[in-house]
Amino acid sequence: MKSIVNLYSCTKEQLSSFLKDYYNIEYNVDDDIKWKCEYDNPIKIAEIIGIYIDNKDKYNITMWISIDPEVFINVNDDNANEIIKYLYERFPNK
Repeated sequence: MKSIVNLYSCTKEQLSSFLKDYYNIEYNVDDDIKWKCEYDNPIKIAEIIGIYIDNKDKYNITMWISIDPEVFINVNDDNANEIIKYLYERFPNK
C-alpha cells in the first residue's frame, strides 16, 4: 500500500503557492481545493509534514495523511512530531 498525503484549501492559489515553495517549481493544481500525492516509501512523507508544520501560518491549508488503508490522520501542531517519530519507528528500514 502507498502512503497518501492530502492537502486541502479554500483557494487554489494557497495550494499552488505552498507546492511551489515546497517543490521549488511552478506547480499547477488541477483541483481547486485538493492536492493528493502517493508515496511508495512512507518515510518520504515526514519531509512534507515538517515543511507543512514549519510554514502552516503562511498558508491556509490543512493536511491529512494515510499510512494504513482507509485511515486518515489530520496533521497539526500537536501531533506532527509524534507522527514523524512513529513513521521512523514503524518503517525503520525504508
